[in-house]
Amino acid sequence: MKKSSSFGTKQIAITAILLAICLVSQFFKSLSVFITGPIINACLLLAVALVNLPCAIVLSVITPITAYFIAASPVMMVVPAIIPFIMLGNVVLVVSTHFILKKDLDTMNLDGIGSLKLIIKAVLCSLLKAVFMGLTISLWLLPTFVPEQSPLRQKMPVFQYTFSVVQFITALIGFIYFVIIFVALKNYAKRNG
Repeated sequence: MKKSSSFGTKQIAITAILLAICLVSQFFKSLSVFITGPIINACLLLAVALVNLPCAIVLSVITPITAYFIAASPVMMVVPAIIPFIMLGNVVLVVSTHFILKKDLDTMNLDGIGSLKLIIKAVLCSLLKAVFMGLTISLWLLPTFVPEQSPLRQKMPVFQYTFSVVQFITALIGFIYFVIIFVALKNYAKRNG
């Protein structure tokens, strides 16, 4: 699938569709982070592959804000400073994907889906996001800013797990969704000229 270096109506439309998918998925956040997280990560990755890095960064910044208004978690309500760090975690994912996987994305086909090289790079990008969020949110922000008397203190291990290990898992699942969708789109574009 060839990307144009210019930015026009097609790129705006793709970005808007990906944002709409992210918004709809956020309504299911209360059911499971394993529904919303992978969908948002897949949309961020699709923005890198189908549009460009700046649009992926814009989505990375917008989605935590919309999550706050659509389905804010109790910890987001107590420590709203978490939002910029979630944004930055998303940015780490899209920037690392852009620089680590870009060449692979341009040449990926059905034969390359399960290549060890692609899997290692996807794991690395997911790990970079999880490590960033684990260090900044789990180990610093939450222990520092959740008040001692808050009932959320009792759930601190759950929050720390969510903003580290769960981020890694949802990013990996997002990569699986992304590869399936991206390869399908490439094959569709190839068949239809």
